[in-house]
Amino acid sequence: MACASEQEKYQQWLAQINQVCGRFDARPLEGEFIGELETSYARSLKLSTVTAGGVNLFRTRQEIKNGNDAWFYTVFQLEGSAELEQDDRRSILKTGDITLIDASRPCSIYWQEKSRQISLLVPRQIIEQQCRFQEVSCALTLSRSLPTVQLSHRLLQESMGNADLSDLESEAALEAMVCLLRPAFQQREAVQPRKERQFQNVLSLIDDHIQSEALRPEWIATESGMSVRSLYRMFADKGLVVAQYIKNRRLDLCAQVLRTASDDEKLAGIGYSWGFADHSHFSTAFKQRFGVSPGEYRKRCR
Repeated sequence: MACASEQEKYQQWLAQINQVCGRFDARPLEGEFIGELETSYARSLKLSTVTAGGVNLFRTRQEIKNGNDAWFYTVFQLEGSAELEQDDRRSILKTGDITLIDASRPCSIYWQEKSRQISLLVPRQIIEQQCRFQEVSCALTLSRSLPTVQLSHRLLQESMGNADLSDLESEAALEAMVCLLRPAFQQREAVQPRKERQFQNVLSLIDDHIQSEALRPEWIATESGMSVRSLYRMFADKGLVVAQYIKNRRLDLCAQVLRTASDDEKLAGIGYSWGFADHSHFSTAFKQRFGVSPGEYRKRCR
């Protein structure tokens, strides 16, 4: 990459990547450098079309520390091929394949020759809700021959081409893509160990009683036949806190109601029905999780 103009183009492309996709570093590979980036925002669908060749893009602990790790990248390969690495696993993507990359862990992407792919940003909370906090397999090639992969490609293309999608519809499309791909993301979790089954049973118990005032760690532990300390440890092993999980679950369900609630439905009543007795607390907690107040969230979903 001796040419000054090519070096400048390389630096501009990397700067664009850092601005749009999060913090990355890069190094040139043998051959001609190719680097283009197109950004598209279709309501809740935040995606970038990356055309690249002759370059290795990577993300170390340093880039993660200085950037936002609240995402997963769902990579849709459009043309050519690419190699991706994460968690000691390497996948080779060919046209039509899909993989998932966790923004909170180091990763590396190699484009030896011209390649084109779409990187769709999926908020971590959507992956966690859909996969119920089970481990997901990243940098695993999901073959274009899988019907769910083909459907996801089609859904993405149709959503990108539809300018009339509302916030609610685009968010539903995003969740549908994750739901379609979930079995492939979790294919190594077919046989769950006893502790994992117990954790999933606790999550189901919480969902079944999410509107109950009695839903507290002590009650959950008793109903699940374990000590409170064991319950806390079970959630801590997943990087979670029981009370925080319950609050976030209630907020997510409140958000679902707000998307379809009429303007004359009182916000305090919605919060109260999902376990928030104090409206001020509900409003503050909602804004912390979603970045806007319940009232503003309802307006945006219109």
